[in-house]
Amino acid sequence: MFGAMQDVPLLVNRILDHALVNHPEREIVSRLVEGNIHRETYADAHLRSRKLSQALQALGFGQGDVLATLAWNTHRHFEAWYGITGIGGVYHTLNPRLFAEQLSYIINHAGDKVIFTDLTFVPILEGIEKEIPNVKGFIIMTDAAHMPETTLSNVHCYEDLIDGQSGDFNWVEVDERAPCGMCYTSGTTGNPKGVCYTHRSNVLHTLVGNSSDVIGLRSVDSLLPVVPLFHANAWGLAFGAPAVGAKIVNPGPNMDGESIYQLLTEEKVTFTAAVPTVWLMLMQHLENNKLDLPDLETVVIGGSAVPRVMLEKFERDYGVSVKHAWGMTEMSPLGTIASFKAGMENMTFDEQMDIKVKQGRPPYLMEMKITDDDGNELPRDGKAFGHLMVRGPFVVGEYIKGDGGQILDEDGFFDTGDVATIDPLGFMQITDRSKDVIKSGGEWISSIEIENIAVGHEKVQEAAVIGIAHPKWDERPLLVVIKNEGAEVSKEEILGYLEGKIAKWWMPDDVVFVDEIPHTATGKIQKLTLRQQFEDYKLPTAEAVAE
Repeated sequence: MFGAMQDVPLLVNRILDHALVNHPEREIVSRLVEGNIHRETYADAHLRSRKLSQALQALGFGQGDVLATLAWNTHRHFEAWYGITGIGGVYHTLNPRLFAEQLSYIINHAGDKVIFTDLTFVPILEGIEKEIPNVKGFIIMTDAAHMPETTLSNVHCYEDLIDGQSGDFNWVEVDERAPCGMCYTSGTTGNPKGVCYTHRSNVLHTLVGNSSDVIGLRSVDSLLPVVPLFHANAWGLAFGAPAVGAKIVNPGPNMDGESIYQLLTEEKVTFTAAVPTVWLMLMQHLENNKLDLPDLETVVIGGSAVPRVMLEKFERDYGVSVKHAWGMTEMSPLGTIASFKAGMENMTFDEQMDIKVKQGRPPYLMEMKITDDDGNELPRDGKAFGHLMVRGPFVVGEYIKGDGGQILDEDGFFDTGDVATIDPLGFMQITDRSKDVIKSGGEWISSIEIENIAVGHEKVQEAAVIGIAHPKWDERPLLVVIKNEGAEVSKEEILGYLEGKIAKWWMPDDVVFVDEIPHTATGKIQKLTLRQQFEDYKLPTAEAVAE
C-alpha cells in the first residue's frame, strides 16, 4: 500500500520560484567588482536566471554538465547557481584562494566545461588555461563596458549573454537525486576531494537550516552572507534566503572591516555569517572608531572554533546574539549549532557563554556519535574524546570518482576527521583534528581549547598550538603566538595568563612569537605547515630530560 500524497520533486529551482511568487519585491543588493552598488529584486533575479539558462542551452550545455564559477558574492554569482541548475547542470564553485596547481587539478578532475569568472580572477585563468584543455569557454561576469582585454579563448560577456534572451524558459525537470552542486575540500593533505550535492540534499539542508532552532532565517531579515559562495556550499544561504524571502546583501570583493561595517549599517543588516577572521577585522574597526551595530541581531560564526573573547564582545558589548556553528563541505555543510535548550535562557551570562563556545548540537536529520580507535561508541559525558562520526541525508556518501575509497563505516557513518566530546545534553565540542591531536603520556590535549583561551589575552592577535616531540612524554604542546600590533608581551606573561584556565599538564612547554601563522584556503590554521616549520624545534623541557 502506498500513501496518497503528492510526489513533488525537491528541486532547488523551485526555491527561486517560491521567492518570485511570494517575495518578488525583496532586494538583492551587491557591491560589485566594478565598484558600484547594484540592486535588483527576486523577480529580477528569477528572470535573469531563466535568461541565463536559455543562453547556456543555446551554447550547447545541458543536463549533467558541470559548469564552474570563480567569483565573489554578487547577484550574478547567485543567478549563475540557478541558471546552471535550471538546465539540469551542476554548479561547481572554485576557490580562488587555492594555488594554481590545485585549481587546475580540481577543474580537470570535475570535468568543468565552462567557467564563470569575475574580473578579479581573469589573470588566474589566463595563467592556467593551457592546463585545463576540457574547458570550452569562459563567461566573464560583467557588462560590455567593463569587458577586459584577455588572452582567454572563447570568451563571453555575462550581460550580453542574458540580454540576448527572452526569459521564456521553463526549468528542466530532473530527478531530485540528480547532481546539483559540487565543491572540493581544501586538500590540506594530498589532492582535494570532490563532494557532489543533489537537489534533494540541498533542499533538505535548506529546510533544516531555516528552522528556528538552527540558522533560523526569516522573511524580515536583511542577510549579509560574508561567507563566500565558493566556501562549503555557501553554508546553504543561497537557498535559505530566497526560501523565506530574506533580503540579501552581497559584499563582493571587499571583506575588510570598514567595508563590512558600511553594508551592515547602510543596508540595516539583521543577520550575517562568516568565519572568525572576518569578525576580528570588524571588531578592530568598531573599537578603533568607537562604533556600534544598531541593526544587527544575529551573527553565525563557523569555519573554525570561535574564541570566547569574540563571543563575549558580540553579546555583551554590541548586543548581538552569536550562533556558533560547525560543519564541513562533506555535510552541505551544516552539522551543529549552539542553540539553547529549555532553561538555558535563565543561566548566568558566563554559563551561557560556556554553552555557546561549544560547536553545538545536531539538528533533526543529522546523527552524530564519537568512537574510539576501534570504532566503539564512547559515552556522551562531555569528557570522553573520540572520533566524530556523522550520518544524514545531506552528508557525503562517497567522494567524486570514488576518491578515498569506502569512506563510511559499517553503519553508514562518515568520519569527519575531528576529535570531539559530546555532553549529556547533546552539545558537541571539537577538541582537534585527528591528524593534529597532541598525545602526551598517552592522554589527549586539546590544542583548540588552549588557542581559544590564549587569544583572550589583550595583547594576542592569534594563537596556534602544535605538538612537538618529547623524549619522555612523546609530545608536548608548543604555543605559537602573533602579538597585537605594537604590543610587548613575554612568554612568562602568556603562560601566567593560562594558569588556572587549563589543566596543569596541558600547559604549553614553550611559547614562540611569530609574525604570521599559515592558513588554508578556507581560513583554517594550517597545522601541517606549522609542524613542518617547527619540526627541528627543541623544547626546553626536552633538553632538560636529555641532560
